[in-house]
Amino acid sequence: MSRRAIPAWFAVCAAATLAGLATASPPIGEAEVLRGLAYLPADRAEKADLYLPVDAGTALRPAVVVIHGGGWISEARDSNREENIARALAERGIASLSIDYLLGNEEGTRVCWPQNLHDCKTAVRWLRRHARQYRLDPDRIGAIGGSAGGHLAAMLAVTGPECGLDPAAPFGDLSCRIQGAIDMYGPADLENWRDVQALCATRSEAPELYKAFSVLTYVSSDDPPILMIQGDLDGVTPVSQSEALAARLAAHGVEHRLEIVQGAGHSFDLQPDQRDLRPLAAEFFHQRLRPPANR
Repeated sequence: MSRRAIPAWFAVCAAATLAGLATASPPIGEAEVLRGLAYLPADRAEKADLYLPVDAGTALRPAVVVIHGGGWISEARDSNREENIARALAERGIASLSIDYLLGNEEGTRVCWPQNLHDCKTAVRWLRRHARQYRLDPDRIGAIGGSAGGHLAAMLAVTGPECGLDPAAPFGDLSCRIQGAIDMYGPADLENWRDVQALCATRSEAPELYKAFSVLTYVSSDDPPILMIQGDLDGVTPVSQSEALAARLAAHGVEHRLEIVQGAGHSFDLQPDQRDLRPLAAEFFHQRLRPPANR
């Protein structure tokens, strides 16, 4: 992504935000939900729910992976926030695959990294493998998540095969790359944040592990657009985490925006009391999920 693209994206987003995005990506109808899909190998208990736009059109639809939060140790694909996000996007023409993924535990004894990221990458491949079946565009796939899910959505955006984090299987013949991500109040700099139970080690015990778990470690100039959304009153993930990611993206010339929701805390969906974020999220995916040559 060239640096010249950044001002245009900021200008578009600023104008859309000022207008409230009232006319952007309006709802097109109800969503069809296919629940309990096996997107991982048969021996895995984690499943996915696919939210499909209900419309009479024939065009291929963009698709996103919806990744739940919960500190990498709790919650699920059908939690209230994820239901809200997936349904809101599907009602605006964007297919959404809300997934479970391998979790750690409160005791800090179940190792879930990097399998949790592998599961998210497999979900991207699953969408590509089933694109024809569900009328999806395999070249327009994104990710969105809140908190721990925001972290994993950003990791999908900034990690490629060169990082050594793509799983060998299943669907190893397909790319894990996405074309855009929305990171809602996810931590980005784990090296300088706090200890994480899901990593089964403290920062002092395993600094290299925390570096490998940090979004900032992998940012490069060929990353896709990233929209960060965070409340200014977030008491869980400091706003400085999103600001650090924005600064790193800017340093590499990556198209991005940090959207601060005034008066919002942590763990909100696309309809917090302060503001309706559904048009903003839908417009981002409709406008930014494009192959690089067409962006």
